[in-house]
Amino acid sequence: MQPQLGYDGAMADFAVYILASQRNGTLYTGSTGNIVRRLEEHRSGVVAGFTQTHSVKLLVHLETYLTIDEARVREAALKRWRRDWKIALIEEHNPDWRDLAQDLA
Repeated sequence: MQPQLGYDGAMADFAVYILASQRNGTLYTGSTGNIVRRLEEHRSGVVAGFTQTHSVKLLVHLETYLTIDEARVREAALKRWRRDWKIALIEEHNPDWRDLAQDLA
């Protein structure tokens, strides 16, 4: 199971993502079958919970998978990672902590 880093726009792809409140701020890891819709839900605060409470809205890491099962396995693995490992992963692929959501449009 190899991730395809980035997002190619195909709605059939399943995504594992990390959101941040700011550089080195609060992190949230999730997975979805529709990253554009899911980001809108996080950003609008439609779904109450962790991301709303902690203002976690910047998409700083994204991996796509061909199946939801692969995405869920990766999400579960990342959720077990230590914080410093997640930060290293983000900085390896997105050293400026740029909001990757702008690349989805």
